[in-house]
Amino acid sequence: MTSNDIATNEEARPNALIRVYRGLTTIDFVRRTKIYFAISTLIIVAGLASIGVRGLNLGIDFKGGTAWEVIATKTTVADVTKAVEAAGANQPTVYILGGKTVHVEADLNALSGDALTKVENAVAQALATIANRNIDQVSVSTVGPTWGGSVTHRALLALIVFFIAVVIYISARFEPKMAMSAFVAMVHDLLITLGVYSIFGFQVTPDTVIALLTILGYSLYDTVVVFDRVRENSKGILNNGNLTYSEMINLSMNQTLARSINTSLVAIMPVLAILVIGAGVLGATTLREYGLALFVGLLAGAYSSIFVASPLLALLKEREPRMIDLRNRLQAKSSRTVLSATSAAVLAGEKPGASTSSGNSKAITAKARKQKRR
Repeated sequence: MTSNDIATNEEARPNALIRVYRGLTTIDFVRRTKIYFAISTLIIVAGLASIGVRGLNLGIDFKGGTAWEVIATKTTVADVTKAVEAAGANQPTVYILGGKTVHVEADLNALSGDALTKVENAVAQALATIANRNIDQVSVSTVGPTWGGSVTHRALLALIVFFIAVVIYISARFEPKMAMSAFVAMVHDLLITLGVYSIFGFQVTPDTVIALLTILGYSLYDTVVVFDRVRENSKGILNNGNLTYSEMINLSMNQTLARSINTSLVAIMPVLAILVIGAGVLGATTLREYGLALFVGLLAGAYSSIFVASPLLALLKEREPRMIDLRNRLQAKSSRTVLSATSAAVLAGEKPGASTSSGNSKAITAKARKQKRR
């Protein structure tokens, strides 16, 4: 490539959207690591404080309780809540499924014997009255606290097994420091989601647990995409001594930025459809907890895969003696080549114009530029 070709390509520099799509952006993600970590810390601390003060709004599947169901064609959540509270149900959770099935849940674990039976019958009678039904048309089911504790234990066990499997896989497939970064990113997503649930009082149900495991899977997928590119660049660009590890992380993230954005958008749009159309318009309110957990978690996962996992990996790797030596040698030079995405691909053994591993890049216009660094 001649200097005239480089100048021509620089003048024909594509706009921002095309540069993101082609992996040609030069965003310095690592330099702003402290800002990203401060934002995450603030949200997590607020969530943990809320959990410590208010706790989580656990559904009856976790803490035990009683559920009632009846068909009612014309009623509202407010009317049902007022009626069952007057009957003795403390802080009930009310759903209207499909616009006609009234579902009520309440924690009656503090009651036992005749007192429990009295409240259960009173709530059933209140629902029968508001629905214009006989009391025997109101179904009543009870979940004991022991069974709820068993569900909680199994959910936590599933989460722990998932974390262990992920750490082992990434350590074997990539390296332990990547596994540590991915693990921190997943814990970050989990804490943010639980914190948001506590702050806004959303109910935690078995659907929420399923959504959380789904969230962690999405977050891990996006993180692994970036790490896979980091590994490829490590074999080519980093070994040539042209970039520090942090600069190579920035390059890898810019090359996969379009894929990260597209993956997150494709995952979030169906979830919004569940929340807006399914729960809001069609009245499938049982989808609300699942959709809320997915929506919050996917946003947190999209953030962590870009602004937590990779910058944390850069911090860990920059402490290695080899990386310290490389950085010192590069800083000692009065000037050096700052690689673009295409120049980096050439050094890594790829043909100019070939698609990047992000899966979203097409032909990339070759360019190279020298800058002096002090």
